[in-house]
Amino acid sequence: MKKAAIIGSGIAGIGSALRLAAKGYDVTVYEQAKIPGGKISQIRDKGFRFDTGPSLFTLPQMVDELFELFGEKPEDHFKYQKLDASCKYFWDDGTIVNAWQNTEKFASEVEQATGVPGERISGFLKKSRILYDITSGIFMFNSLHKLKNFTTPNFRKSLLKVHKIDAFTSMHKKNMSWFSHPKIVQLFDRYATYNGSDPYQTPATLNIIAHLEHNIGAFFPEKGMYSIVESLVKLAESKGVHFKYKTPVQEIIVEGKKISALKIDNAIKQFDLVISNVDVDTLYRKLLPDHKPFSPKLKTQRSTSALIFYWGINKSFPELEVHNILFSEDYRQEFMHLFESKTISQDPTVYLFISSKAVKGDAPKGSENWYVMINVPENVGQDWDSMIADARRQIIKRINRVLKVDIEQHILLEHMADPRSIEARTGSWGGSLYGPSSNSRFAAFLRHPNFKKKFRNLYFTGGSVHPGGGIPLCLASAKIVGNEIPEV
Repeated sequence: MKKAAIIGSGIAGIGSALRLAAKGYDVTVYEQAKIPGGKISQIRDKGFRFDTGPSLFTLPQMVDELFELFGEKPEDHFKYQKLDASCKYFWDDGTIVNAWQNTEKFASEVEQATGVPGERISGFLKKSRILYDITSGIFMFNSLHKLKNFTTPNFRKSLLKVHKIDAFTSMHKKNMSWFSHPKIVQLFDRYATYNGSDPYQTPATLNIIAHLEHNIGAFFPEKGMYSIVESLVKLAESKGVHFKYKTPVQEIIVEGKKISALKIDNAIKQFDLVISNVDVDTLYRKLLPDHKPFSPKLKTQRSTSALIFYWGINKSFPELEVHNILFSEDYRQEFMHLFESKTISQDPTVYLFISSKAVKGDAPKGSENWYVMINVPENVGQDWDSMIADARRQIIKRINRVLKVDIEQHILLEHMADPRSIEARTGSWGGSLYGPSSNSRFAAFLRHPNFKKKFRNLYFTGGSVHPGGGIPLCLASAKIVGNEIPEV
């Protein structure tokens, strides 16, 4: 039996392990941490449970597919539900918009709250669906670095519609042309942050994200986000996949154009193929130091990182949903801080994720588990301790102002993550959550490919490579790689 190694047990690494096991490989996953999941993790403390990484679950069929590879019924192993609302949006002036999963109800809500005609929302979401239909088969589920993929009927069909994908205008400009109301422009501009990018720079093609959340829907696992990892690892182990925790790979051994072995615990272990689920910057710097990374002439900015407070709150807030956004007053300057000065705005947008709204056991009765996040730049040596202390004050001010509460008196416990701890725990270079940003019209083509000719048996998955970050795209990278590897 051919032997395959997966470096890293992030969601793409787990997905890759399952796809190779289904093809008949003897698969071993090496993970530096003591538990699987990479950025998808959890904290338990004093009766509270916090999902610590990705909090939004879209395209659940990408997870379902992995069970179906083995003839299993996904619902027998992993259950999830569609949320009533994908997100609830708050502004300082008292404006509130609930993004109901029923798109007609959402359009009506926007019209009542802002005066933007509901048909403009409906038209925008229809356009988003068209963008997805044109681009998903080409950009999301196929390699952009294999010539034959550009000669398929699907690609030729999409090429005839390329003028419709809005690659040459920014997301913000396109949204401005759709909506006259700045708050609704801001609402849809926010989707650039889903892969750590800037709506004032990223191409409007990324408006496909609105389709995923509004037309297909936002879902939530019955046992929380970390249950995605737990259920897939359990499946993988039942199919013979070996997981080695607290076992970092020290070096990838290259002979000619082939990966011959991995150095682990100062021993050389041979494999027929290797899949990396490591941030590519970290991979080349630490595991392939004698080899140059994918380095196009057009450089890309790194994506954003995050500052997250995990608060145990001794109060219930019925006015909040699972996902909530408290918007800043000046969105443009917020992104100027993130990408130009590499600092944190004095007026940051605050994201509140409360899984206990959907998973009752995630907080004690009468309490809530708050995941409080703002976007911050990657770590380039800033004075983080000072920046974090100031940001925490600004976050509390916004929460108090919007919810009319003194939230500090309700915080029972606190944990925190910042770019430094994210980098140390997950290996994401600089704590950048998605590798390169999409702040370029050529961003899709500038991401590191899923394979390279110089390495015949080394493949790349995860958020730092094609097609991008977030659970659906990470699982898409595993699918792309799986399709390139023949059965044993």
